Amino acid sequence: MSNIDTIDRRILSALQRDAGQSLDLLGAEVGLSRNACWRRIRTLEVSGVITGRIATLDARKLGLGLTVFMQIRTNAHAPDWLKQFSAATKAMPEIQGVYRMSGDLDYMIRARVADMAGYDQLYQRLIARVPLSDVSASFVMEEIKETAQLPL
Repeated sequence: MSNIDTIDRRILSALQRDAGQSLDLLGAEVGLSRNACWRRIRTLEVSGVITGRIATLDARKLGLGLTVFMQIRTNAHAPDWLKQFSAATKAMPEIQGVYRMSGDLDYMIRARVADMAGYDQLYQRLIARVPLSDVSASFVMEEIKETAQLPL
């Protein structure tokens, strides 16, 4: 969508901070009526700029205190393998992100688990579902910045 204007950007920024705020508050913040604000949001949704609205949860308070980045290497690059890998990773709720990488690494996985035992269970389930050449992991010791907000 190439016709995003300043008001759309302000709406998107406000929604990234708090998607649950009322249309009245949002409209007041961006200088639009409630209805005009709703119409713009609806247009942004229909065009695919807004893909969903979610609540941000505290992983630690929910018993998911360990973030792990798994570095995956594989000798298989056939479409069937990729389909199997994609299905396996999408079916595991602990896995929050899967990325095909350039360079020496084939894939990077970002996951949230309770602890090292939780990571080992995730690892065992993954290698049982799809053949991998090499899996290594790095564990987050301190989370300095974590955001889903895009710079607008």
